[in-house]
Order: sequence, then C-alpha cells, then structure tokens
Amino acid sequence: MVSMDTSRRSPEHVVVVGSGMVGLATAWFLQERGVNVTVLDRTGVAAGSSWGNAGWLTPGLATPLPEPAVLKYGVRAVVSPASPVYVPPSANPRLLSFLFRFARNSTMRRWQMAMGALVPINRLSLESFDVLREGGVGVPTYEAKSFLAAYRTEGERENLLSEVKHIHAAGQGLEYEVITGAEAREIEPSLSEAVGAGIRLYGQRFIDPGSYVAALAESVLARGGRILSGVHVRDVVDTGSQVAVAGEHYDAVVLATGAWLGDLARRFGVRTVIQAGRGYSFSVPIEHVPHGPVYFPSQRVACTPIGDRLRVAGMMEFRAPDAQLDRRRIEAIVDAARPLLRGADLDDRRDEWVGSRPCTPDGLPLIGGTTSSRVYVAGGHGMWGVTLGPATGRLLAETIVTGQRPAELTPFDPLR
Repeated sequence: MVSMDTSRRSPEHVVVVGSGMVGLATAWFLQERGVNVTVLDRTGVAAGSSWGNAGWLTPGLATPLPEPAVLKYGVRAVVSPASPVYVPPSANPRLLSFLFRFARNSTMRRWQMAMGALVPINRLSLESFDVLREGGVGVPTYEAKSFLAAYRTEGERENLLSEVKHIHAAGQGLEYEVITGAEAREIEPSLSEAVGAGIRLYGQRFIDPGSYVAALAESVLARGGRILSGVHVRDVVDTGSQVAVAGEHYDAVVLATGAWLGDLARRFGVRTVIQAGRGYSFSVPIEHVPHGPVYFPSQRVACTPIGDRLRVAGMMEFRAPDAQLDRRRIEAIVDAARPLLRGADLDDRRDEWVGSRPCTPDGLPLIGGTTSSRVYVAGGHGMWGVTLGPATGRLLAETIVTGQRPAELTPFDPLR
C-alpha cells in the first residue's frame, strides 16, 4: 500500500462517467465497499470499445503496446490503409506529439520496464473476473480450450517466441506449446493449409464482450446503482466539498471515458496524451466454429467464437475517435484473414464495427487520483481494457474508499 490522504471522509456517493468495462467494474467494486454509485454515459452501456473487440481475457499476452516491432513498419507502411498499424497523414499537433512519444517508448529497454509494471495487475485479472461471477454477474467467462497463434512459416513464429521469453523474464507466467501447422489444423479445422506453424497457449479465457458488459450493468442496477444514458458530461467542477457533474453533486467522480479521457481529466493535472487506437471487427459464419480464440500475429488479426459465428477483429488506427468507419480497413482485415481461414464466409459480414481504444504513449494505463482529492481517472489501457477492467475497478475502488493506493497501481499514476 502507498499512503494517500487518510484524513478525508470516505465517499458515500460516487459518480462514474463511462459505462464500458472499466467504468462499470469500478462502480461494481465500489458497491462491494458500501458506496452508492451513479453511472453516466453519453451513448449507452458498452457502446464504445467494450462492445466489438475480440473479448480476450489474456493476462499472459497483456503487454505494452509500444514495442520494438512497431518501429519496423516504417513511415511508408503506416500510412498505407492496408497496414496493420495505420496512421493517416495528419498535421494534428496532439497526434504528432503522441506518435513522437510512442516511438520513443518503442525500445526494448522501455518495453521491459513497462512490462514489469503490468505484471502485478495482470496477475489479478482472471481472479477479479471470478469475484464478479461469485458476486452475481450472470454471463460466464469461457475457458479457451484451444488458443492458437497461427503462422504461415516457422520464421514468422519467432517474433512471438522471443516476446514470450521477455514476458517470462519480467516475471509473468505464460504456458505454451510450439506446434506444427498440421497439429494446429488438427486442433482447429477452421485453419487453412496456408498455416505452417503455430503456438498453443494455455490458461487464457474469452467472453462475448457486449453480453458480458450488459450483464455487469444489470448487476450494478440490481445492487441499487443508477445508470443514466444519454448524458454528455461536458464539465466536472470541484466545489471544495463535493464535485458537480451534469447538474448533480457527488462526493467523488471517476472518469472512465476511454479515448475521450483527456477532455475532462486535463484540468485536474492529467497531462498524458490519450490517443484513440481504433480497432475494427465484424462477424461471419464459419463451417467449424473454433473452440477458442485464433490469433494471426503477423497480420494482427484476432478471431473469437461468439455464439455460432466468428468475430474477426484487428488493426490499430491512430485517428480521431469519432471518425467514420473506414471501409478500407474492413477490407484489409478480410484480405489478411481469407488465406488463413477455412470455411469462413468472409463476404457474409455482420456487425461491422469500429471502436476507439484509449492508448497512452508509454503503454501504461492511468489509474488513480488527480490534483483534486475528489476526482479519479481510470483508462488508457490500450488493447487490454476488457482484460484488465475488473482488476482496475477493484484496485481503484480500494483507493477511493480507503485513501490507500495499492502497490499495483503505483506505475499507473495519472499525474506521471
């Protein structure tokens, strides 16, 4: 524990702005500690990046987004709409500032430091989902009976094998098995003959993120919380004894607004640039629905069974969070996945979606207090907001109620 302000009164009523996985998990764990909660969202439950993402619960793979491999793409690659990492040409100074800092953090030394910071909260990830289940959240998490990373060649596989070594060196466990392409296809017949090598991961889970977050919201309501949609919070005012939010007063506020976090948090000392890292997804029918997630790391395409269909997700697009869906990005995912999947009708697409994941330049989230003792933030998880959302809410609720910051949150100080 890290001591904070222990003289203040524990808040009785907290408002959470944002009803994605992170915001709702924070509300739920605040309720566990006896706090009344109100959740506000401008659109609705899971309307942002919590809905259409891959739904992986993979603490073993929750690594910092800035990594040395990103620098290998080069300028010519990242400005191509077909690139797995896409940066539209822009003179936006905030985007340029983010990209400069992101590149500066994409070194092995800084990646290792960030990885070490993530390990303690990663260890709480699956356990925190179990706490939610035991507390009445009705939608299950699913054990990944098979979780395959698939490649065309053994050479392509070396990148992830090297990363796993660094993950282990940071102290994070990840059990895996190196397999051949034939073995991968035997495990998952949905893989095509183009797959020549694979890695099977163990101990991971997945969810249908839209259904899960909706169930989390239902649990918050059943425990006496309020969830108000259609409320666009434009300002937060610390009155000296409470905070004023959307015309009402509360003892404290948690800002969990994803890619829009900086809009409200900046005035409370949060200077880290939050950039939308937009991801795309859609669902398709497939002859053999996989038993668990399938990952094509070289193409940065993630596939997850959702009911009787396959959700196909991918891409990292640094762009304004409210920009329209770019159909070229959907086509790029289709082109990347088509040679590697068997029996998938990639032309029968439903639920085409784009969502904005909140990314920080150093790859670490922002979780904790601000310059106001009544204003807290929770966001900036990049690709791992679903995986780390419950652990984030659990640790932040402890901080808010006790005035003591758990050691796991020290690297994620929003004022860093």
